[in-house]
Amino acid sequence: MADREETAKPEIADSVAVLLPLPLAGAYDYAVPAHLTVRPGDVVSVPIGRNRRPAVVWGAACGEVAAEKLKSIEAVLPCPPMTDTMRRFVQWVSDYTLSPPGAVLRMALSVPDALYPPKPVTLYRLGREPAGLRMTPARQRIIGRLRDGATLDKATLTAETGTGAGVVKALSDAGVLAREQAAPEPPFATPDVSLAAPALSEEQRRAVAGLARDVKQAAFKVTVLDGVTGSGKTEVYFEAIAQAIAQHKQGLVLLPEISLSAQWLSRFERRFGALPAVWHSELTPATRRRTWRAVADGTARLVVGARSALFLPFSGLGLIVVDEEHEHAFKQEDGVSYQGRDMAVVRAQLSDCPVILASATPSLETTANVQAGKYHKAVLHRRHGTAELPEIKVVDLRKDGPGRQQWISPPLKEALRRTKEAGAQSLLFLNRRGYAPLTLCRSCGNRLQCPHCTAWLVEHRHCNRLQCHHCGFSTPLPPGCPECGAPDHFAACGPGVERLWEEVRDFMPDLRAEIISSETLTGPGKAADLARRMEGGEIDVLIGTQILAKGHHFPALITVGIVDADLGLSGGDLRAAERSYQLLQQVAGRAGRAERPGQVFVQTVMPDHPVIRALLSGDRDRFIAAELQARRQAGLPPFARMAALIVSGRNHAQAEAAAARLARSAPHGKAFRILGPAPAPLSLLRGHYRYRLLVIAERGIRLQTVLRPWVNAQKPPSTVRIKVDIDPYSFL
Repeated sequence: MADREETAKPEIADSVAVLLPLPLAGAYDYAVPAHLTVRPGDVVSVPIGRNRRPAVVWGAACGEVAAEKLKSIEAVLPCPPMTDTMRRFVQWVSDYTLSPPGAVLRMALSVPDALYPPKPVTLYRLGREPAGLRMTPARQRIIGRLRDGATLDKATLTAETGTGAGVVKALSDAGVLAREQAAPEPPFATPDVSLAAPALSEEQRRAVAGLARDVKQAAFKVTVLDGVTGSGKTEVYFEAIAQAIAQHKQGLVLLPEISLSAQWLSRFERRFGALPAVWHSELTPATRRRTWRAVADGTARLVVGARSALFLPFSGLGLIVVDEEHEHAFKQEDGVSYQGRDMAVVRAQLSDCPVILASATPSLETTANVQAGKYHKAVLHRRHGTAELPEIKVVDLRKDGPGRQQWISPPLKEALRRTKEAGAQSLLFLNRRGYAPLTLCRSCGNRLQCPHCTAWLVEHRHCNRLQCHHCGFSTPLPPGCPECGAPDHFAACGPGVERLWEEVRDFMPDLRAEIISSETLTGPGKAADLARRMEGGEIDVLIGTQILAKGHHFPALITVGIVDADLGLSGGDLRAAERSYQLLQQVAGRAGRAERPGQVFVQTVMPDHPVIRALLSGDRDRFIAAELQARRQAGLPPFARMAALIVSGRNHAQAEAAAARLARSAPHGKAFRILGPAPAPLSLLRGHYRYRLLVIAERGIRLQTVLRPWVNAQKPPSTVRIKVDIDPYSFL
């Protein structure tokens, strides 16, 4: 058989520009056969090389290639076309992040199987009378179930009658059951907005009234829902969601960690009697296909998901909510680097719908936009119901520190005892996974380091391995030191959550303690199980990392111990103080969220640090004002624009030389400054040597116009990569 590209070309009617979901420079012209009609937004199948790929008709052809040399579009795929709003969003993200538009489109066409309609399902109903057919009890049950005219699929029919697929097949072959094809049922029920909402406080009712009005007006507006931990922000934006659904619009809720969705989904189902669509990386391919298609055809009325849900094909978006908007997890570092919170605002603006940014500790960028009048604000000052904010106590480790090779101070240990005796629960927070962050040889001092990264290997004693938390490298603890050969002379330095667990069990063996981290709380199922066991009183103490700081609600948890409040207060990260305050405040907010009062113990050797003082005083606004003033004086975001340029390669000399050439060719201007190149703090990551330049510009400068010609003019070796990160969050 001749190759398709060698056959005679069909009669050509026109040509169009088509964008492929590949990291290419832009759209490519393709011919349109006379038998096809295509419009901008249509999803089509096109040949590229020896492959066929889905693509999107982007607009008029540029005409740079002669018509007779163009390849032809092969088919228009049977899926809803990409809306004009979505195409503008893809282009906007591409322009802002300096990413190829095809790389952004790939996130929007992330489920190729969903571009084709789902297969029809086979339904069974009664056909002819079973004359002469031997009737077994199983056959009688099936016939009896369908006597009332019901039409059921095989799985439902066998489940309800306690029979097998072979019984259904035999009856069908005999003509007793008639088969018919039908489209599958919508995978998501419509939330019932008529169900009674929970009783709201006066503050909540005022916030709901404003947000519902914004949804009704169907116009772009950003509202910051600023409420203390436990103030009922979720219940408030649930009512805004109800308004969007009542107007036959779709809603999107972004969560920073998908593990948060378990309790969130339970609350949503109680309020609306149905579950929303869920979107995250751990869904099965079949679920992703059904969900993508349901969003595109509008039958999925609400989606709750990770930042990637921004690129789903909503057909009628009426509201976006970004919960815990301050969270660093909304920043995507790999591939296309974008800030999910900021792109949510852009998506809402292009969709002409309101967006809610909810947090107890709003980011400085969001606060600056409120102060500038760009964003509106709704405030919840008090916890919902009878709950009060917890009492916060500072433990000065210089005066009241733990014993040798221990990490929990005497006051905190006593609080854990009293909490256990009261039948309540505690949480110990330490933002370090594993047993110890550093393992060294007692004989020669050698520190066990990752062979692929500038990072120490973290001991995980529960699985008896050393792991790198940057590249995933893992190895058993060696029998002897790789440097000097001394056998069994390793020392674990510093604590991780596994070491805290060991200490808790040593001083109070009857405490039922459990470690929670991103390695153990790996999805909504595990999170739901944790919530069930906490609410059932099966756990006395949770020992966890920052994953426990985000949105969890455990009514019996009254004591929180922050084991090392100083971790993260220093370093080269411009957001270190802000992020530390947000994290500590969120952790503290897990205590006393129901009737019983909460208490928080903050262990520190720096009780006079501004972050610790702000946490103790509860004067968040004063801390934020001081941080904003410091940023303004230093000319740093949010009062300036920033971009990072990371030059990386497996060959050290090539990466260093490419970084030096990039710096030498840097543009000059009074409105911006360029720092570097310098080795990145993680100068070796996943086997790649890395150099970093920082570009800082005045707020009114559009950085992209400075960066694009500069970076595009570079011709580094094929083994060297230059990555641009607009609005960087990680400085590693």
